[in-house]
Amino acid sequence: MKTANQLPSADGLWTDLRLAPGAAPDVSLPEGAQAAIAVEQGRIAWIGDSSAVPERFANAPRHDGAGALVTPGLIDCHTHLVYGGQRANEFAMRLAGASYEEIAKAGGGIVSSVRATREADEDELFAQAAPRLEQLLADGVCAIEIKSGYGLSLEHERKQLRVARRLGEAHGVTVRTTFLGAHALPPEYAGRSGEYIDAVCREMMPALAAEGLIDAVDVFCERIAFSLEETERVFQAARALGLPVKLHAEQLSDMGGAALAARYGALSCDHIEHLSPEGIAAMREAGTVAVLLPGAYYTLRDTHLPPIEALRAAGVPMAVSTDHNPGTSPALSLLLMVNMACTLFRLTVPEALAGVTVHAAKALGLETTHGVLGVGRPADFVLWNVRETAELAYWFGHRPARIVVRQGRVSFPSPSGRGQGEGTRP
Repeated sequence: MKTANQLPSADGLWTDLRLAPGAAPDVSLPEGAQAAIAVEQGRIAWIGDSSAVPERFANAPRHDGAGALVTPGLIDCHTHLVYGGQRANEFAMRLAGASYEEIAKAGGGIVSSVRATREADEDELFAQAAPRLEQLLADGVCAIEIKSGYGLSLEHERKQLRVARRLGEAHGVTVRTTFLGAHALPPEYAGRSGEYIDAVCREMMPALAAEGLIDAVDVFCERIAFSLEETERVFQAARALGLPVKLHAEQLSDMGGAALAARYGALSCDHIEHLSPEGIAAMREAGTVAVLLPGAYYTLRDTHLPPIEALRAAGVPMAVSTDHNPGTSPALSLLLMVNMACTLFRLTVPEALAGVTVHAAKALGLETTHGVLGVGRPADFVLWNVRETAELAYWFGHRPARIVVRQGRVSFPSPSGRGQGEGTRP
C-alpha cells in the first residue's frame, strides 16, 4: 500500500455523484439531481447540484464520479488495533465450551495479549497492525479510534500509543488514541488492583498526556476487570488533565457503569448489552453515544441483546464499530458490522449507516469535522459501486468502495469501477 503522501490529491471538482440520504445535511438537491463536490487544499470547498457549480470551479480538475453513490468516510470508533500475537486458541476453547470469564481466570484473555505485546518492539507492533488497518481502510474507513490497554505499564502503553500515531501518519487516516490502562490487572499487580489504579492515575496517564499521546481515556468496568470505585478514580484523574472519557460498560453484567460515565460527560458507553433504564436515561441527559459492538456479541455467542428499542425511544444516538481485538472480535470489515447490526440487533439501514458516520464521529468527539459532508470539513468521502444505499448493509464478504477520498488524498481499493455485477449508475 502506498503511503499517504504518495497518493494523488483529491483537489478539483467531483461530478456525477448520487448523495446518500443524510450524507450532507446542509445540501438540498432537486429530485433526481446529481451532486458535485469541490475540493481545495484537502477540504470540501463546495457541495451541491452538478448543474449549478460556481464559476470559481469552472477550470478545476475534473473527477468523474460515474453515477456512484457518495457517503461521508466511515468511522470505526472502537478498536484495539495495536497488539502482539493473536488468540485463535481461545476461539477454539470457547467452541469447546469455555466462557469468557473461565478463559480469563485460566491466564488467557487480555493478559495473554499483554505478554505478546510487551515482547514486541514498536516496529514489530507497527508491522503487525498495518495490514489490519489496511483491511479496514479498504472498507471506506477514514477515521478510527485505537486504544492502548495491552501494555499495562508506562513503557508498554506508551509503545502502543506511539504506534497508533505512526499508523495515522503513514496511512493518512484520522486516528484518535484512547488510553485504556485500566483494561486488565497485570500479573505483577495480582491481588493489588487499588495499587495498579494508583499507577494508572498518578504515573501513566499524566506522563502519556504530557507527551500528547492521549485523546481520550477508557476503562473496562466489569466483574473481571475494575470496579465502579476504581473506574471513578480513573475518570477523576482524566478530568484533572482535561481528557474526555469513554467506558466499556455493561457488557457482561449491569455494573451501573453507564450512569457513572454519563455523570462525567462520557463521549460513549460501549457494548452495553446489560444497560439498564437508569443508564439509558443518564446517557440521554449527558448526550453520551451508545456504541454497539456486534462482532463481540457474535464471537462470544451472546444471547442478551442490547436494549435497542429503549435506546431508540430515548433518542440516544447509536454508533456501530468493529471492536477489532484479538480475543473477542477479530473483525476486519466495518461493513460486515453494519450488516450484523441490522441482522443481529435489528437496526434499520439508516440507523446502521448513521452508526458508522455521524454517530461514530460524535463518539470520538469529531462531530465538527467528520461524519457528514459539509463545506470546510476535511475531504473524507467514499464513492460506492452500488445502486441502492441499502446495499452497504446488505452485502457481506463484498467490498464495494471504488474510490476513497481520505484527508484530501485518493485511494482506489476497488479499481474495477464496477459493483456486484451491476455497475454504478442507477
